[in-house]
Amino acid sequence: MPSPSRRAFLTGVAASLVTLPARAEAPAAPRVLEARAGAAKIAASGETDILGFDGVTPGPLLRFRQGDELAVRLVNKLDLPASIHWHGMRGENAMDGVAPLTQPAVAPGGSFDYRRKLPDHGLFCYRPSVYGKTPELMGRGLKGLMLVDEPAPLSADADLLLVLDDWRLDAQGKISGAFDDAAEARGAGRTGPLLAVNGKAAPATHDFAPGARVRLRLANLANARIMILTFDGVKPFVIAIDSQPCDAFEPVRRSIPVAPGARFELMFDMPETEGAKARVILRGPDGADSDLLIATAKGARTEKRPPIAAAPKNPALPPEIKLANARKVDLVIAPRKEQSGAGWTINGAVTKGYEGAPLFRVPAGTPVTLGFVNKSQTPLAMHVHGQCMRLLHDLDDGWEPYWRNGVIVPAGKTKHVAFIPDSPGKWAIHDDILEHEAAGLASWFQAD
Repeated sequence: MPSPSRRAFLTGVAASLVTLPARAEAPAAPRVLEARAGAAKIAASGETDILGFDGVTPGPLLRFRQGDELAVRLVNKLDLPASIHWHGMRGENAMDGVAPLTQPAVAPGGSFDYRRKLPDHGLFCYRPSVYGKTPELMGRGLKGLMLVDEPAPLSADADLLLVLDDWRLDAQGKISGAFDDAAEARGAGRTGPLLAVNGKAAPATHDFAPGARVRLRLANLANARIMILTFDGVKPFVIAIDSQPCDAFEPVRRSIPVAPGARFELMFDMPETEGAKARVILRGPDGADSDLLIATAKGARTEKRPPIAAAPKNPALPPEIKLANARKVDLVIAPRKEQSGAGWTINGAVTKGYEGAPLFRVPAGTPVTLGFVNKSQTPLAMHVHGQCMRLLHDLDDGWEPYWRNGVIVPAGKTKHVAFIPDSPGKWAIHDDILEHEAAGLASWFQAD
């Protein structure tokens, strides 16, 4: 997996797309989400037995306005324990949904009420986080997206959502393979050859007016696949990463690295020539690329718009992190030496997941720098719950001009991040390659 450097990043399905409905209204009552079994037509070969929120995968889009209160009751109608983790959201540790760290798992037949403020706008994931069970729950389809609208909408002709995933299905369309494979837990994790967009086999297709401005919101909800996406036929501008707006920029080679759990918002203008196509392409090994989206310019040409711009940056995040005053912690990550085992070690010790003592503790408001030292032969996708982080430069004391919830750490490499934990609680640190997390690449820190 190539390492996305700062310069590389900055300079440079058949499915139907989700066309987003009108902007959210204030919720009138708590939303009940049932985790239950269902069936989905993902591939042409037959129906797939899935687990889904409200019995569908991806689950229903949850949409709110910035400043609303989220009120959701999870009702577990599965035979497995469940929870809802609000992936990418800051603060409110008791509502983070990590079992057993911040709450007990919701047992079959049980329920749990989540209530939390929504101070930030952006695109978020909602998914289970039950230690040891998350790969199967998500791998069978229990996942969805939540959108919190900004106060003033950005001007666009179309607002589209792409939920990216992959599946491992047999000839009858049934999910195949175990979810506790030791080799996958030590290696790249569980990936499937069937690529899906919005719960259907890729590519997605759509028609837009020539010259139309498209706001594209995409999320990688696969268990393990790190996706390198390239835009062909259009000039994309990144306007938000992991829920936080950034200055609009065109990525080098029109490509972005999207780890599991990562979200990107982009804008682009369709070609002005009738019949011209725009593509979102998943780059594969040895040139085995796959189309995820094929958009065609059709119809009457739209009026030319002003230059693309992003929403204002989040004023709740600090413009500067004083690294000299930071608590510095390195996490040396390696597979267990026993070749037959599936576990991982952090700083030479086999972890207890979300049990046991914290890796470290700091007073809330104290800057923290984490070094992720990858001693394995596979890339990692390290994620810190409840935090917005700056990715620090490898060769100097600067940082990237955007915020992240996680960072890709190439095999044999080290990456550093900085953040300020402003909310007290027990915050999970783990690999978003879910098979790694379930096999022990998981721990936590305490903010007091």
